[in-house]
Amino acid sequence: MINHSLHEKYMQRCIQLAELGNGNTAPNPMVGAVIVCNNKIIGEGYHKKYGEAHAEVNAINSVIDKNLLKRSIIYVSLEPCSHFGKTPPCANLIVEMGIPKVVIGTIDTASHVSGQGIKILKSSGINVTVGILEKDCKELNKRFFTFYEKNRPYIILKWAQTKDRFIDVIRNINNPKQPTWITNEYSKTLVHKWRAEEQAILIGTNTAKEDNPSLTTRNWTGKSPLRIVFDRELKLNPSLKIFNNEAETIILSDISNEKCTKKQYPGKPSIVFVDYKKDFYSQLFSILVKKNILSIIIEGGEQVLNSFIENNYWDEARIFEGNKEFGEGISAPKLKCFVALNEQLGNTKLGLVKK
Repeated sequence: MINHSLHEKYMQRCIQLAELGNGNTAPNPMVGAVIVCNNKIIGEGYHKKYGEAHAEVNAINSVIDKNLLKRSIIYVSLEPCSHFGKTPPCANLIVEMGIPKVVIGTIDTASHVSGQGIKILKSSGINVTVGILEKDCKELNKRFFTFYEKNRPYIILKWAQTKDRFIDVIRNINNPKQPTWITNEYSKTLVHKWRAEEQAILIGTNTAKEDNPSLTTRNWTGKSPLRIVFDRELKLNPSLKIFNNEAETIILSDISNEKCTKKQYPGKPSIVFVDYKKDFYSQLFSILVKKNILSIIIEGGEQVLNSFIENNYWDEARIFEGNKEFGEGISAPKLKCFVALNEQLGNTKLGLVKK
């Protein structure tokens, strides 16, 4: 008889451990593992960084008396891998160590695994239980699952709006105002934390030109995401911050490399050809998938954000609302679903919504 409450207790610990790798494991998933003998945890581990040992390996290595493994249960938030990548297959290691029982949170739907790890375990006579806290384990790796199931990154929309739902004042030659700060320092720090957790960030030409953002994690520890900017005709000034050497940058242009102007960009960004007259999104996603980008934040202006919304290419939206009112300006994007601004960050509210 399966003791679901006990299984859930240890699987919850797996999830807690896995989250410690947030921002460091991509394009691999976040995974946690716990080894239990006689209802006592004797080892645990998590995947700390891409290219390094997986959770199961770290958990097994943490067990002092390896003889205990032959009468233990190993709990893993995601199906053990079955292929040789940066590291050997974890399913094979579990078999070699003689662990008789494995409890798995969810199957790995990536085509190179997708049940193969479980098959290896079962064919070796190991007792396998699957689906403990499955929903939570899938949520943990929503980026990973989206990447392999939809062949595109997990897409996060982010913007700040005023109380009267404007994201910016109207700026033109007659009214060349600088960016107006809508939120506060708390929200700025949170945004930099979010950037450290995702692999890429995207803005449009107007945002780059008018706001001159750095798109880095300077207010938080962690690697800055890959910066992507639309610059169809390569008209953006090379002195803009997005072209500095603080992070990698990709320019999406419909001018091929052979025809590029001899602009001198400080950070030497990559110029990638995109035919804007064809299916833009399939080209964008193809570029990102080839670079193993599991997640991307869209921090563009009205036109860019609305284009993702209208084409139904988004998974999550993060919306700040400050206490200012503009009276007129550029309207905030609208989602068909209800967004509850129920978190308070000083004088700023935050709403999170998933499709």
